[in-house]
Amino acid sequence: MTTPADSPEAEGAPPAAAPRKRRRTWVRVLAVAVSLVLLAGAGVSWYLYKQLDGNIHTDTDTAHELMRVKSERPKVLPEATTAENILLLGSDNRGNGNGKYGQDTGTQRSDTAILLHLAADRKSATAMSLPRDLMVGIPACRRSDGSMSSPQFAQFNWAFEFGGAACTIRTVEKLTGIRVDHHLVVDFNGFKKMVDAVGGVEVCVPHPVHDQDAHLDLDAGRQVLRGEQALGYVRARKGIGDGSDTQRMDRQQQFLASLVQKVDTTGVLLNPAKLYPLLDAATSSLTADEGLDSLAELYELAQSLRKTPTDQVRFLTVPRRPYTADPNRDELVQPAAGELFTTLREDGQVTVDGDEGTATGTVHPAKGGTSTASPASPTPSGSASASPSYRGTTADRDVCGSGD
Repeated sequence: MTTPADSPEAEGAPPAAAPRKRRRTWVRVLAVAVSLVLLAGAGVSWYLYKQLDGNIHTDTDTAHELMRVKSERPKVLPEATTAENILLLGSDNRGNGNGKYGQDTGTQRSDTAILLHLAADRKSATAMSLPRDLMVGIPACRRSDGSMSSPQFAQFNWAFEFGGAACTIRTVEKLTGIRVDHHLVVDFNGFKKMVDAVGGVEVCVPHPVHDQDAHLDLDAGRQVLRGEQALGYVRARKGIGDGSDTQRMDRQQQFLASLVQKVDTTGVLLNPAKLYPLLDAATSSLTADEGLDSLAELYELAQSLRKTPTDQVRFLTVPRRPYTADPNRDELVQPAAGELFTTLREDGQVTVDGDEGTATGTVHPAKGGTSTASPASPTPSGSASASPSYRGTTADRDVCGSGD
C-alpha cells in the first residue's frame, strides 16, 4: 500500500536522515577530539619521560676503568641469581651550586658510602654504611688526568678522591669480596630536592642543635626537616652528638629509613603527581652506570623493591672500632665484619638490633670507645642457630623509638 503524500510518515521522511547525519558528524568530531587529546597526552608524557631520562648522567669513565681491571674483580654471579649490590655514594662536590658548603678545590670527595644489597627474592634489603675514616687497602687507581695513584693503606674516602667511583668500587670489592653490580652518585642539591619532593622527612632530635658549619639550627624533639635542614642534619658532626662519624652514620641511616617509610606510606610510587617531582629531583643530580642510567631501568628497580616490606629494609654500619694507631680513624672488627661480608655475598639473612626474634645485639663504640663486643646474638629459644645481629635500624621503626 502506498503512503499518502500528506501523511506524517511521508512528511517526516526527508528530515529523519538529518539527525542521523548530524550524529555521525558529532561522532567523527568527538573521535577526532579524543584522538587529539590522547596524542597530546602521549606527546606530553613522552616529553616528560625524555626530560627525566635526559637528566641522568651516565658514568662511562667508570665502566671503562672497571673493564680494564676486570680480572681483579670478584666473580660475576650466575645469571640465574637476581640478587644485586648497588653502591650509593653521596658526592661532597662543592661546585655546581654547592659552594655554600665549602670551597671547591677541584677534587672529588664522598662523605657517604652505602652498599645496598637487594636479596634475590626482593623480600629483604640491607644497606651497609662504610665509614669515611675506615682504614683500608686502596689499589692503584687511574686519576682524572690519566696518571696512576700508588696502592696504599689509607682512609676509605680517599679512594673517591684518587679515582672517583671506579676506585671506590674497587676498594669496596677488595675489602668485602662482594661484586658491585651498579653504582649511583647523588650530590648535595639532588639530596635536598628529593627530600623536598616528598614533603620533608620526619626525624627525632634528642637535644637542640646549633652547627654553623652544617647550616643547622634545630630545636629538640620530633620534627619534619626539608631540603636544606635535612642536608645539614645528615652532614653535621661538630654541633650534634659526640662529633664522631659513627653517630653521623647512625643519623644518616635513621634518616634514610624515615625517607623510605615516607615514600611507602604516602603512596608516592603510585601517584604520578607525587612521583614526577621525586623522579625529577632524583634524576637531575644523579650519576649512574650504564645499567641504571635510564628512567626505565630505575623504574624497574623501584617496582621490584615494592615487594620488600619496610621491616625487612635494614640499615647498619659495618662493625668497626677506633684504629689502634690513630683513634681518629676506624678499623674493622673481626671476625664480625668478615661474617657480615660473607652473609651478604651469599645472599643470606642479616638482622639488626631489635629485629623481631633476635636478642638486643651489640653497640659498637664511637670514636674514643675502648670496648667492642661480638656481633653475634645468643641463640633464641627453640632455634638451632641464629643470625648475627648488627648495630642498625629498619625502615618501619618510629623515629623517636616509640613502640620498639
